[in-house]
Amino acid sequence: LSAASIRTQFGCAINIHMSLCGVAFFRTIKDRFGPDADIGFTERGYLIVGSPEVAQSRKAGVAMQVAEGADVVAFAPQDAKRRFPWLNVDDLGIATFGESNEGWFDAWSLLHLVRRAARERGVTYIDGHAQGIDVRNGRVTGVRLAGGDTIAADWCVNAAGAASAALVRDLGFILPVGPRKRTVFCFKAPLDGRNFPMLFDTTGAWMRPEGDNFIGGIAPVCDNDPDATGDFEPQYDLLEDVLWPALAHRVPALEQLRLERAWAGHYEVNTLDHNGIIGPHDEIPNLIFATGFSGHGLQHAPATGRGVAEWILHGRYQTIDLSPLGYERIRANAPVHETVVY
Repeated sequence: LSAASIRTQFGCAINIHMSLCGVAFFRTIKDRFGPDADIGFTERGYLIVGSPEVAQSRKAGVAMQVAEGADVVAFAPQDAKRRFPWLNVDDLGIATFGESNEGWFDAWSLLHLVRRAARERGVTYIDGHAQGIDVRNGRVTGVRLAGGDTIAADWCVNAAGAASAALVRDLGFILPVGPRKRTVFCFKAPLDGRNFPMLFDTTGAWMRPEGDNFIGGIAPVCDNDPDATGDFEPQYDLLEDVLWPALAHRVPALEQLRLERAWAGHYEVNTLDHNGIIGPHDEIPNLIFATGFSGHGLQHAPATGRGVAEWILHGRYQTIDLSPLGYERIRANAPVHETVVY
């Protein structure tokens, strides 16, 4: 599941750099895929509001983000109100906003463009259910499919998302990645969405325009966020009990919200530190990970894909040093915590 959005307001510098790489990729879609290519990339920024208690730490976060190349500003509550008149700021201490390099896009169109371009360059897609990875003498030799076939491989990239841990379980090591259900609600509201940003509330609720409607959601509380294998039923109670009240408090016009539809999917959550796991296994050098992104995988896909390709071709990262997100930290139980998680 993805809200198909991209931000530079992160707590880890490496995530900011990966997002900036993604923005550069999205802005040059037509150069890469042809003049008709379009993913509807809309740069309207993330507006992230905070309570008075977090104002100082958030200001420090903005200073770090700007130092790393982000175009982010911090507003006092009344300044935010002047910029965004529909916003209730009575209980706020700060609001931060990405003036550029943040927004959203059409994920399906992006997938279609990349898949078509890959096929044009000779890539063959095989429709099969991967069940395991064969290893001999410390190297991957192939991937086993449910039908009994094995695909021989010189390299194996485990980018299986929420199912990535199951693929390596029989190799005797743990990958702390699993599915956590998230529900997206599509609704109408008496708001002009043409200049509306991606809004994140103090409660963790979020919303953004989607065509003539809006979409939004909120994560369950930590102690009610179990493994969701096989569960794709929307959590409608979240709308009535949590999301709608939170959004209506922050944007009073949303008291008249009208639900259109809802769908659910999975985040591939890295329970160690909510950051992606990228790069080779420390004992199986041709087994590469690209998983566990915990909700920011799509926006970091361009940087991840480039980094994985660089590692396979050159044995090192050339564009962005992704080694802080390597598997070694998993084995060492040494988290690289991402603090700005939604």
